[in-house]
Amino acid sequence: MKTRGIAPAMGLAVLAAFALSACEQSGLAHRSLAPIPSETVALMEQAGTTKEAPMLIRAYKKEAELEIWKMRSDGHYVHLKTFPMCRWSGQLGPKRRQGDRQVPEGFYAIGPAQMNPNSSYYLSFNVGYPNALDRSLGHTGGDIMVHGACSSAGCFSMTDKQIAEIYAIARSSLAGGQRAIQMQSFPFKMTAENLAKHRLDPNIDFWKQLKEGSDHFEVTLQEPQVAFCNRRYVFNADGAANLDPDAACPPLKQDPEIAQAVAQKSAQDDAKVAQLVQSGVKPVRIVYQDGGQHPAFASRVPEASRPETIVPPTEIALDEKPNRGAGSASANLAAKSPVVTLAGAKAADESRQTRVVAMAPMRSDHRDMSALAASDPSPTNSVKKLARSARAASAGDIPTPPASIGVRKSAAAHSSKTF
Repeated sequence: MKTRGIAPAMGLAVLAAFALSACEQSGLAHRSLAPIPSETVALMEQAGTTKEAPMLIRAYKKEAELEIWKMRSDGHYVHLKTFPMCRWSGQLGPKRRQGDRQVPEGFYAIGPAQMNPNSSYYLSFNVGYPNALDRSLGHTGGDIMVHGACSSAGCFSMTDKQIAEIYAIARSSLAGGQRAIQMQSFPFKMTAENLAKHRLDPNIDFWKQLKEGSDHFEVTLQEPQVAFCNRRYVFNADGAANLDPDAACPPLKQDPEIAQAVAQKSAQDDAKVAQLVQSGVKPVRIVYQDGGQHPAFASRVPEASRPETIVPPTEIALDEKPNRGAGSASANLAAKSPVVTLAGAKAADESRQTRVVAMAPMRSDHRDMSALAASDPSPTNSVKKLARSARAASAGDIPTPPASIGVRKSAAAHSSKTF
């Protein structure tokens, strides 16, 4: 397996850029130059990494968590710290247009120029939305940040204390030579339980792409190379730099050891999903009034923007059979607030429409997210395939991933416009 190197030559240039910008920040300079807390530096030493080592960010909307990972000397990443997210807005699902208040989902890159020491939200950095795939799909909007102030209109919002620490870690990694910090943004943790519950969601085929990238990271503990073709994500493919997101994918070559490990993990997870479905786990759609926050902030309501919208989301039970279950879905929304009732009814209707549309041939020039659908989008057929995978797993047909790979056990001034 190849270990990706670090570009130390970038370090002095990046550090100089930070110093220059600090001279121009007047009274705000101390924010962007604050040191990493000593407790966090101690955690790095215990984990076998350093302040200057590259970092990687993983964010989960449903769980409202932002993870910081750091690279060790052997080129593999280790989990350093998880920050509870103070606020995120919108619903589960990707960002599609300006003003939809959606926190984006996907793989993004954060370079030195995206660090904002003069943010009106204490400190911030731009996550890099839209990426090439977002643009190919016609998705609009921008200026999506990780920032402080616990106020979100489409961003990943932390407390001022949290963003000060996250910013310091990112600043040190970039100054140490990292060209860009990868940020992986997911709707939820890519567990079999979450995938089973959300198997009928209109975004499920897109989420399976994100899971593939997640699997690449988790079986290698290395940053996956991200590319796009045929309006979908491609991970760790040779010659990825030359791929066109609007063009058909050419024959792709991957490291066979990594490809095998990813395939094995995917098969094992699919088998778990099938087992959960057979055991009676029902498909659901989760509807938020306007995003959410980590439970750790439940007693700190005054810190959050629009606290009246931070209520437990509505979980709508979906019918596995097309064109049925409309009555039960509506009944589950009874006695809810008007906002939740409207959003829930729309969600249930979208889900029913998606199941019907998914049975018809898709136009190759369709620019909507449905262009990312898999070749077999039928929920019924997918469940049958998963059931077969479950039987294969129980028969011992799925081997254990190679020990050499390993599977993980166990984040310009910001304006107040809508994104």
